[in-house]
Amino acid sequence: MSIQPNSLRDPSRDNLRADCEKCFGLCCVALFFSASEGFPIDKVAGQPCPNLQPDFRSGVHNSLSKRGLKGCIAFDCFGAGQKVSQVSFGGQNWVEFSESSEQMFKVFIIMIRLHELLWYLTEALSLEPTRPIHGELRSMLDETERLTYLSPSSLMELDVAEHRVTVNTLLLKTSELVRSEARSRQKVRSGQKARLGHQKTIGRGADLIGADLRRMDLRGSNLRGAYLIAADLRGTELGGTDFIGADLRDADLRGADLSMSIFLTQAQLNAAKGDVHTKLPPLLKHPAHWD
Repeated sequence: MSIQPNSLRDPSRDNLRADCEKCFGLCCVALFFSASEGFPIDKVAGQPCPNLQPDFRSGVHNSLSKRGLKGCIAFDCFGAGQKVSQVSFGGQNWVEFSESSEQMFKVFIIMIRLHELLWYLTEALSLEPTRPIHGELRSMLDETERLTYLSPSSLMELDVAEHRVTVNTLLLKTSELVRSEARSRQKVRSGQKARLGHQKTIGRGADLIGADLRRMDLRGSNLRGAYLIAADLRGTELGGTDFIGADLRDADLRGADLSMSIFLTQAQLNAAKGDVHTKLPPLLKHPAHWD
């Protein structure tokens, strides 16, 4: 048995934004983390964070940056928290209905993965170069949305990895269509090659940790899964650049133009550095801790 959605598609992606007022603090209890630069302590999955309050709100939410809690700042559930809390479990929280808590936490993790796919598919459908595959994208978007309304027990049985592979086929097509158009408009710039020398390569999964990319023409680049930790991207133009899975922790995006980049998420921006001059896609926001 599945729960019926009110509407299958929301082009604004508002339903894919975290609404903590409608969530039972699931990210603060369901997930595990280890003591590191972004988290102060070790916490196992299912154990509430010591900062989680009885009303399911974080007692340190307004001081995350000051406390250096980068892991909390960067996290984004893509709206999965309120979907699980209010739809999958009909407003029953994990404290009062403790017998359902373990299932709720597992469903939350599954829902995050599905909502992330919804974010990418909705974006892909909004892009002009993807018109040749709009039919396929619409079908996959509706199917993925349908899965998010399955009952908790059905979600537990869902093979999300297999579904992700199917979705990724379309996302790869999207990436190639968008990047191909961006490259066709690209102007050759003298000296743009070899800025990184022979040790680093621009492309999927590239190791660009700490790299100075300011003089590179990255329009239409495939940066899927690239390691851009602490990379210098100040003032760069990134139209048509694919950022799925790219690690942007502490990447310097000040003055960069990401307005036409694709598959960028709020979590990636939250982990990076930027300022008021950083141009973003219309549905993403400048993080509060940016300059």
